[in-house]
Amino acid sequence: MIQFEKFVLANGLKVIVHQDTSTPMAVVNIMYDVGARDEDPEKTGFAHLFEHLMFGGSINIPTYDGPLQMAGGENNAYTSNDITNYYIQLPAENLETAFWLESDRMLSLAFGEKSLDVQRKVVCEEFKEHYLNKPYGDVWHKMRELAYKVHPYRWMTIGKELSHIENAKLEDVKKFFFKHYRPNNAILVVAGNVNVEKVKELTEKWFGDIPSGEKYMRNLPQEPNQTGARKLEVKADVPLDAFYKCWHIYPRTDKRYYIADLITEILSGGGSSRLFQSLVKEKKLFSAVECYHSGSVDAGTLIIEGKLVKGIKMEDAEQAVEAELEKMRTEKVAINELQKVKNKVESLIAFEDMSLTNRANSLAFYELLGDAGQMNHELEKYNVVTAEDILNESRIIFRPENSNTLYYYSKN
Repeated sequence: MIQFEKFVLANGLKVIVHQDTSTPMAVVNIMYDVGARDEDPEKTGFAHLFEHLMFGGSINIPTYDGPLQMAGGENNAYTSNDITNYYIQLPAENLETAFWLESDRMLSLAFGEKSLDVQRKVVCEEFKEHYLNKPYGDVWHKMRELAYKVHPYRWMTIGKELSHIENAKLEDVKKFFFKHYRPNNAILVVAGNVNVEKVKELTEKWFGDIPSGEKYMRNLPQEPNQTGARKLEVKADVPLDAFYKCWHIYPRTDKRYYIADLITEILSGGGSSRLFQSLVKEKKLFSAVECYHSGSVDAGTLIIEGKLVKGIKMEDAEQAVEAELEKMRTEKVAINELQKVKNKVESLIAFEDMSLTNRANSLAFYELLGDAGQMNHELEKYNVVTAEDILNESRIIFRPENSNTLYYYSKN
């Protein structure tokens, strides 16, 4: 069990304290309840742009990394379609440095044309390098547009198109910041060799005076049920033909999410998994094949993708995938196979919880989903899944009318 205490400041900032005296370190993790799904469809990529801007100096602290390095700390951040997360790890005795740095970023960034210009260029380069010029780099741009018609998951975190970032105006950027990066839209987790009283004192001192901001009410368009199979064919300058197929699944807080997660493990959780054994090892149709899901907060997708062995026909590869899915829809998974994937999930959870940074991040994420305490009940939700559940959900998920298929052909 991960022990923690929770309190809320008058300005709405939620604070979670997790004490671990076995380490001399502390982690300060701030998760903002904002991601690419909260962007204007005509101004995408802003949440990710902010991840970069947040390191460009804040109102009273011109450089972020210098003071942190002097305190023996390191930091990083990531953005997804659902969240934006910043974290610092440093010796617990220098905890206040992290509070000073993070509170100033939350108070206000040092907005300026120069900082925006620098970060805009960085993000544009990243867009070109990873999504425009890299082999298979545009797969998820195409796949998301195929699978989603109204929900904002139809664009990637990097943004829908390069021009949205190129044309980002300082005024738009400021508006986005003061709408989303506020105390009442944030969760602060302090973990490590810390105590609750000290954290309360530091939180009040550094974050207490920051204006709470207006509560952002999320009201996203819901994706209607897909009623017909969708398909796209692409030819590109890539080394091998590739096959991608995805199906709509459930939101993160839905109990069926755990069933879908176990289905991906049965199909693709390592060397003894079904897809690898059948399609890579025995039939030699794919050089690599995997099954996973998007893990998103709102209803996401379950994906099968693989690179074909040269000379193999796309239709034959798809047929072989389909044959494996037919087994999932018609035969109950054996008890020992189901137990094996549950054991694997258990060891993954245990391994993740070993890292202080992961624990801090998970506490913030579960709090964002509704309750940090749920972190301690994940395993139970996997353990109650039955072979019957796997069979029923496979029939629901792997329906042809719920599928989106991308044939990605090599020009060569």
